[in-house]
Amino acid sequence: METLTPKEIVAELDKYIIGQEAAKRAVAIALRNRWRRQQLPPELRDEVAPKNIIMIGPTGIGKTEIARRLANLARSPFLKVEASKFTEVGYVGRDVESMIRDLTEIAKNMVREEEMQRVQAKAEAAAEERLLDLLLPPPPRRRGLEERPTLDDLGRDHYQQTREKFRQYLREGKLDDREVELELEERSLPFIEVISGSGLEDMDINIKDMLGGLFPQRKKKRKAKVPEALAILVQEEAQKLIDMDSVVREAINRVEQSGIIFLDELDKIAGREKFAGPDVSREGVQRDLLPIVEGSTVNTKYGTVKTDHILFIAAGAFHVSKPSDLIPELQGRFPIRVELHPLGKEEFIRILTEPRNALIKQYEALLQTEGVKLIFTDDAIAEIASIAARVNERTENIGARRLHTIM
Repeated sequence: METLTPKEIVAELDKYIIGQEAAKRAVAIALRNRWRRQQLPPELRDEVAPKNIIMIGPTGIGKTEIARRLANLARSPFLKVEASKFTEVGYVGRDVESMIRDLTEIAKNMVREEEMQRVQAKAEAAAEERLLDLLLPPPPRRRGLEERPTLDDLGRDHYQQTREKFRQYLREGKLDDREVELELEERSLPFIEVISGSGLEDMDINIKDMLGGLFPQRKKKRKAKVPEALAILVQEEAQKLIDMDSVVREAINRVEQSGIIFLDELDKIAGREKFAGPDVSREGVQRDLLPIVEGSTVNTKYGTVKTDHILFIAAGAFHVSKPSDLIPELQGRFPIRVELHPLGKEEFIRILTEPRNALIKQYEALLQTEGVKLIFTDDAIAEIASIAARVNERTENIGARRLHTIM
């Protein structure tokens, strides 16, 4: 990320997304500004807030894809949520703070995965030793002051040679059909499940984590083939090597410094009510959203998370409502507005052929698995694009998603 300039970020996005240059430029500059902010002195760094973005345009033109590819590029914790799913505080449903909790969970899994890869070699070596112990149990030890194997030196050498032979067979896959019996930890909290479906997944303190220590960890035995057993043991050994406290600290830091939240369907909560009704107030959801976007502290089961420097990218079609229908305070928190343009025949032709993951390349690869060589002529591609554009004009315009239907 440190080496990518806004121009290079746009070039990376061009590999997957056709057109929409203004939107790409806006998100590229926003991403680069995060790196620039990290280079500032600490006293100034806290003062620089991210410039949140609203992307305006119909469905299927690349709004979500731009945000998703951007997050992959930055290796940042990324969450996509629909603003219309949130309810005002006091109503049954998900409150806006739940997205920060979800983002923290994503960041924790991301950091944990990185740590797992870092300790993979050590974990594999330890798991291999444990598996060899199961396949070829070590000789019994005498009880007493000197715990020496009962075998003499010759017997010990023979055991070691056999073990090395088994190790070779294991690595060559010759023992894959064998079954071994594993002893795994089992935690059971039977009564928690009765209430877990009542919206408690968003509680600040996870009940299962809180009460987990009160219940003894039972061991359960399970039979598994050698490859599966090895994978299970590698996971167990890797878990032992990872310091979860530092994983959580790093996860919270990443959320606070480089988290990205993509708020889709923002237009669905725009519009101010002219009268009070029994339904969930859209303006109420906006007011709940305001402190999160503005910068506040949210309690999660991993600790408190500050939202001051999380980048929010909002998107919506805004057919019925306009961005100016949002409450003024929320409008002020999204200073950058980008209009995305509807896609026509020319863009569809480029979408079918240019991106790395182009539909035509996907279908050619899929049929290649059956030994069928599929070739699309330029005329065929132009006709597919033309049909998609015509259908979008006559019926609902669903953008590039129409190409999936035609294909």
